[in-house]
Amino acid sequence: MIIIDDKFWMAEALKAAEQAYRQGEVPVGAILVEGDREVARTYNLRETLQDPTAHAEILALREGARVRGHWRLTGMCLYVTLEPCPMCAGALVNARVDRVVFGAYDPKAGAASSVLNVLGEVRLNHRPQVVGGILQEECGEILRRFFAERR
Repeated sequence: MIIIDDKFWMAEALKAAEQAYRQGEVPVGAILVEGDREVARTYNLRETLQDPTAHAEILALREGARVRGHWRLTGMCLYVTLEPCPMCAGALVNARVDRVVFGAYDPKAGAASSVLNVLGEVRLNHRPQVVGGILQEECGEILRRFFAERR
């Protein structure tokens, strides 16, 4: 089910992706939301931090856990501009995030349906609701522009 606010929050995640773009990071942005309140706004920082785990989703989960004071992030929704990779999908399952909304599909590393379906794996102890393709064109365009400039 698509909620009206999905486009609003994805547009906010795109603003975070633009920050990553300006810093020379792969432009993926994420917003962690509880109800109608923004809990965390992050973007990829792998190059800046020289940390292979510094994906936007992981950073959002870390901030969400810090704000909440607990690792269980039930009741929260993560908006991210690119389909989560296997690492991030696993972290979202472990954090017990209720809902994951993403923009562009990732045919090379997506773990919400494109390559794997970690978020829908019935053998895992938690499965968030997943909605893909929100502002898909805009989310894909910033990535295409970023990589075209680097070729």
